[in-house]
Amino acid sequence: MKRETEAASWTAVCGVDDIVPNTGVCALLNGEQVAVFRLGAGDGTRVFAIGNYDPNSQAAVLSRGLVGSLGERIVVASPLYKHHFDLQTGECLEAPQNSVPTWPARIDGGKVWVGA
Repeated sequence: MKRETEAASWTAVCGVDDIVPNTGVCALLNGEQVAVFRLGAGDGTRVFAIGNYDPNSQAAVLSRGLVGSLGERIVVASPLYKHHFDLQTGECLEAPQNSVPTWPARIDGGKVWVGA
């Protein structure tokens, strides 16, 4: 479900320091809610962007979930039914048919950029 294209247009959604390490925020990108997560701090900081809408609970809550890992996968656990979503692929581990879209994300100039 990756939405990355060769000519992705990038949008700055917030400053990287606006996101507490190992948490997420919600951003509006072209009219769609995107959950943006910051993992790590300093030079090891990484960002991910997935759909904020949890199809299992039918609520826009993924940006409020708990970030962690299951094996080698970096995931967010939905705050309602605790389903795990892979931050790299958007796959819902418990119900793959309810996976969410992903967007490319990067840090540049102290800002978090999401590709649309």
